Amino acid sequence: MNILAIDSSNLVMGVAVVNENKVLGEHLTNVKKKNHSVRLMPAIAQLLQDLELVPADIDRIAVAMGPGSYTGVRIGVTIAKMMAWTLNKELVGVSSLEIVAQNGRYFNGLIAPFFDARRGQVYAGLYKSERGIVSCVEPDRLVMLKDWLSALAKLDQPVLFLSGDMGIHGATIRQLPRAVFTEMTMNVPRPAELGQIGLKNQPVSDIHHFVPTYLRLAEAEAKWLAKQER
Repeated sequence: MNILAIDSSNLVMGVAVVNENKVLGEHLTNVKKKNHSVRLMPAIAQLLQDLELVPADIDRIAVAMGPGSYTGVRIGVTIAKMMAWTLNKELVGVSSLEIVAQNGRYFNGLIAPFFDARRGQVYAGLYKSERGIVSCVEPDRLVMLKDWLSALAKLDQPVLFLSGDMGIHGATIRQLPRAVFTEMTMNVPRPAELGQIGLKNQPVSDIHHFVPTYLRLAEAEAKWLAKQER
């Protein structure tokens, strides 16, 4: 089974094709260009071309469904749904935080991936690994970082923090007594990991009812609702 993995939910944009035996190919960028809508489809097309595959060779599409950048999540999910529907392929959604958590699969403790959500907030999840298999301990959430760190401190366990936004929040997190950090390469979500998750133990979604995980309203929607309440 060939899995096409698509992740544009944050700064990192990645696509990969994996099967049961190996990673066939992977394309990943981590640059400050807010143009996933322009670059994502060409990246998919180029990867398939490099692998000498055509869309019909893909059996399932796995997409990072958020949380993360509202626009980025929407772009990736929209393209994944469009391809799944037009090509009649299976569609699987995976938490964007769960993808990052895979980088800590051999850590003996709790795994805390996060993304910056501005104004002191983070999108955060809590995971653990047993024999290299990562599972969710606490559901993904939008939370003030200080509140999240207070909650983690009460668990009194080593916590591995993983995030491409460590430069924003690293100094604050280091105040947590049992915080653990890793090499910068481990902070990047890998589309090949997304593909592997999509290959194993994931329910196939109904394409027409599949929705992203935003965890909060878009800024424009929030302002509109606030205006209505006034």
